Amino acid sequence: MDFKMDVASLEGFLAEAFPQVANDFAIEAAGEEMVVRMKIAERHLRPGGTVSGPNMFALADVGLYLAILQRLGPVALAVTTNASIDFMRKPAAGRDLLGHVRILKLGRVLAVGDVLIYSDGEAQPVARASMTYSIPPR
Repeated sequence: MDFKMDVASLEGFLAEAFPQVANDFAIEAAGEEMVVRMKIAERHLRPGGTVSGPNMFALADVGLYLAILQRLGPVALAVTTNASIDFMRKPAAGRDLLGHVRILKLGRVLAVGDVLIYSDGEAQPVARASMTYSIPPR
């Protein structure tokens, strides 16, 4: 697979296009499976000291978005058209989350992917997301 963007260009694009969230994420690995880290801080927690569901969703959404950009190049207007997330267990307190992203289909108009979310250092996933993105005409 020929990738259009490397880790540095993806992180630069995120910082430019989405500065409000760019510091929350780092790309740990790129390629057929991308691994994106969400740097968990106090603002990501809900009562009970666990990462909130909306933040786990954000990791899945940003992760798949970056995986699509890696393959297509900087397509800022690609948008989520469908999303489903299963919360399977409570994330470990005080640990970053890692999203393991796979693109299952990359077509002309739609991209479909899965994201398994783990607490850093844990073997079992805390959530699984399935998402579809609409790709604007090029």
